[in-house]
Amino acid sequence: MITQKEITLQGYSRGYHLITSLITSHLGELPDRGLLHVHVKHTSAGITLNENADPSVRADFETFLDDLIPENYSGFTHTLEGLDDMPAHLKASIIGQTITVPITNGMLNLGTWQGIYFCEFRNRGGSRRLVLTVYS
Repeated sequence: MITQKEITLQGYSRGYHLITSLITSHLGELPDRGLLHVHVKHTSAGITLNENADPSVRADFETFLDDLIPENYSGFTHTLEGLDDMPAHLKASIIGQTITVPITNGMLNLGTWQGIYFCEFRNRGGSRRLVLTVYS
């Protein structure tokens, strides 16, 4: 069986935001076994799994990707929407717009230190849409 729900996230500030509990609050009862697929419907935001305990990991993600893809790169031609736009597209492609998490015993089967990050790469990205699909 497949169930699907689309949710709207509030406008997050630029950065990496732990949203595991927000996602699970929208899922309801999960099957004993299955998969959760999460898809971000935007080209300048992403989603990933990583360290959920120490917020400095999220800060280091941002620092590293900002150094890797600087906003003042003179080679960008896609600049009409602001200096943060093209870097946001590149960061979203590197991080990705989808993740899949196993479901075991009716719960997301994440490692002890794993959490789901919503990655906002724009200074003012606005509300964002996620598609949550549960396969059982």
